[in-house]
Amino acid sequence: MPRYGMAIDLRTCMGCAACVVACKVENRVDEDAFRCRVTQRSRGEFPDVQLEILSERCHQCSDAPCVWNCPTGASHYAEGGVILVDEDRCTGCKACLAACPYDARFINSRGVAEKCTFCLHRVKEGLEPACVSTCPSRAMIFGDLDDPSGALARTLGVRKHRALKPEAGTAPNLFYLE
Repeated sequence: MPRYGMAIDLRTCMGCAACVVACKVENRVDEDAFRCRVTQRSRGEFPDVQLEILSERCHQCSDAPCVWNCPTGASHYAEGGVILVDEDRCTGCKACLAACPYDARFINSRGVAEKCTFCLHRVKEGLEPACVSTCPSRAMIFGDLDDPSGALARTLGVRKHRALKPEAGTAPNLFYLE
């Protein structure tokens, strides 16, 4: 059974937001909402300050507080460890929103929690997530973290990388390549 993950190369991501647009189109995301977003942060102290551009989405955590805080079981693990929301079970209570340290969820116009799914529907068909296939700089690598011959595992094995908010203890499966 695969364990899906993603790495985003901070050296090649240019913050163009093609991933955001591809996600909105592929997943029919409400006009005023986003499953993924591009943020900018400054790192360092003057005079050594750098602007960091981050393509952010659900981190598909292996120890996800959104899953264990969902009172109805609507948030659950699916194939490859991808976290999904069962729309029929979600009451829109926002417990998962409060539990997520990455601010990766929102309540959609139907009153249901929504988030990135790594486009699991596409992955099951042998395709890449929409954001990955659309990225003009090929800054995103998606794959099985447990496949040592796969591009994702190989890249993480040789490139310096980090996850956001490691102190949250969520064991995220989204990594940023330095």
